[in-house]
Amino acid sequence: MKFIIDKAVLEKFPGLNLGLLVVKGIDNKGESPEVIVLIRQREEEIRQKFQKDKLSENPKIASWRAAYSSFGAKPKKYKCSVENLYRMILDGIELRHYSKLVDIYNYISIKHMVPLGGDDIGKVEGGIKLTVAKGTEPYTELNSDETKSPREGEVVYMDDKEVLCRRWNWRECDKTKMTEGTTSASLVIEGLPPVTEADVKSILDELKKLILKHCGGEAEAHVLNKDNPEAEIARISSRPG
Repeated sequence: MKFIIDKAVLEKFPGLNLGLLVVKGIDNKGESPEVIVLIRQREEEIRQKFQKDKLSENPKIASWRAAYSSFGAKPKKYKCSVENLYRMILDGIELRHYSKLVDIYNYISIKHMVPLGGDDIGKVEGGIKLTVAKGTEPYTELNSDETKSPREGEVVYMDDKEVLCRRWNWRECDKTKMTEGTTSASLVIEGLPPVTEADVKSILDELKKLILKHCGGEAEAHVLNKDNPEAEIARISSRPG
């Protein structure tokens, strides 16, 4: 299967660098106390260093607000995944445990203030593409059974059948959500300027080391951008979970 950034996305966001980590043979059951401690420490640092009413002024957040605005998603209503995490933390909410994999990528996301997300690739149909929606594609929101469609012009992740994530990194679908039964996954680090390709490579390496340490398995890393818009991923058969 292939992971592709559509030309239309790269024309609109030429500074995009996307770190792709494919993990296989992992154990996602239970939780890692060490990762939870890292999350709690980072939450406390965020509460000390940031103010919610000035969060939108941070260059890393501002770039995502501009991106969302460019495809018609009002930033006051729809916030990128990392801004949403920061706002929860600044409201005094602790990030809850989901699974080891999700805990790890949430930690990396809040540490580096970049959006991260992913899919159980055993449940992906065909390949994955970051593309621009036509507005007719099916989408079933996380933890829902209601099927809707994105707005025309939205940046979305898709497999060959449906939308995997709306408004770029705003809300993932239900089909490919990661569970404790997930044994293979594709994870993405999304970097818009001022985040550089070097930044993404460094974050990707840190993410890989944490996952191998706490989940085992094997991992392969890629950086996708205007000079390298696609990566080949070995096919993973569908697994229950």
